[in-house]
Amino acid sequence: MTPAPRRELAYVALGANLGDPVAQVEAAIAAIAALPQTRLVARSSLYRTAPVGYRDQPDFINAVAGIETALAPRALLDALLAIERAAGRVREFPNAPRTIDLDVLIYGGRTIDEPGLAVPHPRLHERAFVLLPLAEIAGDLEIPGRGRVAELARAAGTAGVERLAAEVR
Repeated sequence: MTPAPRRELAYVALGANLGDPVAQVEAAIAAIAALPQTRLVARSSLYRTAPVGYRDQPDFINAVAGIETALAPRALLDALLAIERAAGRVREFPNAPRTIDLDVLIYGGRTIDEPGLAVPHPRLHERAFVLLPLAEIAGDLEIPGRGRVAELARAAGTAGVERLAAEVR
């Protein structure tokens, strides 16, 4: 008998600001939950956030999903990119408006640095629009080399980030 693949706890950031961003994020959470060998274990509230980098665009809707998955890190990334493509994601330029953006933030306690895949996400520790929803579902989580999520979220502040009421979902 072959042992079951080991499941890892991973966190995925979601963001959208084109079309119906709330519906896009909700659909992406459902698609992530439906991935093979993957189970949704937590999801944050939705947050409205000001754009970062390229500012001449609509506000974003952001969230974080916590999953248990037996998919390897690269397989998880490939699955997330397939969800983006299915939602019509086009990469015109860095920080461009998008139908959906999915990023692997944390994968178990691993540190990964490969072409196209860096975990923990390299800018996770400085982005309130990711830290606040992540702190909501995993405040005690340690980001390797950076510290506890709740402390990083407090340091990042709340400027430009608004938690949406549950009825918006």
